Amino acid sequence: MSTHDEKTPDARAYLLAPETILQSRYRVVRHLGNGGMGAVYEAIDLRLGHTVALKQALTSDEELWKQFEREARLMAGLNHPVLPRVSDYFTEGHRAFFVMQFVEGQDLAEIILQQPGPFPRHAVVAWADQLLDALIYLHSRERQVIHRDIKPHNLKVTPTGKIILLDFGLAKTRIANSAGAESCISVFGYTPRYAPLEQIQDLGTTPQSDIYALGATLYHLLTGVKPTDALARAAALVSAKPSPLKPANEVNVAVGPELAAILDRAMAQNPDERYGSASEFREALRRLGRVDGVPEVELVVHQTPFEATVVEILETGDTTLVASSVRTGATGRLGSHALATVFVIMLLAFGVFCAYYPWKLPMPVRAEISAPQLPLLSESVMQGARIGTTVARKRRP
Repeated sequence: MSTHDEKTPDARAYLLAPETILQSRYRVVRHLGNGGMGAVYEAIDLRLGHTVALKQALTSDEELWKQFEREARLMAGLNHPVLPRVSDYFTEGHRAFFVMQFVEGQDLAEIILQQPGPFPRHAVVAWADQLLDALIYLHSRERQVIHRDIKPHNLKVTPTGKIILLDFGLAKTRIANSAGAESCISVFGYTPRYAPLEQIQDLGTTPQSDIYALGATLYHLLTGVKPTDALARAAALVSAKPSPLKPANEVNVAVGPELAAILDRAMAQNPDERYGSASEFREALRRLGRVDGVPEVELVVHQTPFEATVVEILETGDTTLVASSVRTGATGRLGSHALATVFVIMLLAFGVFCAYYPWKLPMPVRAEISAPQLPLLSESVMQGARIGTTVARKRRP
């Protein structure tokens, strides 16, 4: 659970009962769980007839209400396949709510409880690619967004294998004013096992803070063991003791030393020693994927006009299906390779055909009539021949 300065001792008193209708539009179906700043429900939009997620602020503190509204406004302005969309915000009965896209599936924390142990390496790397694409989008916006609470509990896996990043309750926005100075809007909080040292000590967060949190989350998913928190690591360093955080490949040999080194850099205590950006982090993982060449992963390319990340992981026996979208023209990359292969085969076949086919034309037949044979020709035939010769002569230019 995250550590917050919230006043929620009576949170249960704020929970909604099933069949409650809000704004004469949203009917509560069931309580899904509690997030960092509130409760989340499955609800039905009676006006449009589809399922939505309804988030409620579990506090009477006005400052936290303002933060809750900022979260709604922030998410309403985001548009990325890994992030849910917010469509409405309202207050009713001294309570605040916002409505967002309903995402089916379980969060990774629930899956870990049901199935302890490491996740398949290729599945985790595919999820990481999607999440880093979302971080690139958030960190590169004019009004930069730092999530600050990436952890298994805030990552939901859909039935198709797509990963969704949830809960922007701790998100910080940064914007430069006309004088060039930066202003930030945020609320203090963190989750110890996944938060970097600078966030725990409230020294300020940057995009490198999200890189640390994602690295810690990937470490947990790949090893099945929660990473040692940053404070314990710092204490060991000050005491000149070995780091309590073991390399991921020592905990799970399937991780491999190269991927373990990538995680180690992402989780460096000093922000300057981490990857400089989410793009750099993603490129390191993609280089590793190109080198590994995992044979049991089949890549299916969807033809789309834009570049996106891996969006689907399906286990089918010994084969893992990973669906992805890449920058394409009329034909995907694998489709182009297939056409090229067919063309080469046809070219080789034509070459073999040309080499072995007996290219022999029939000899021209010459009608030679000897003098003794002339009497044998009838007069009519000879006359026809003379007529033909005369016509041929007349047609010459």
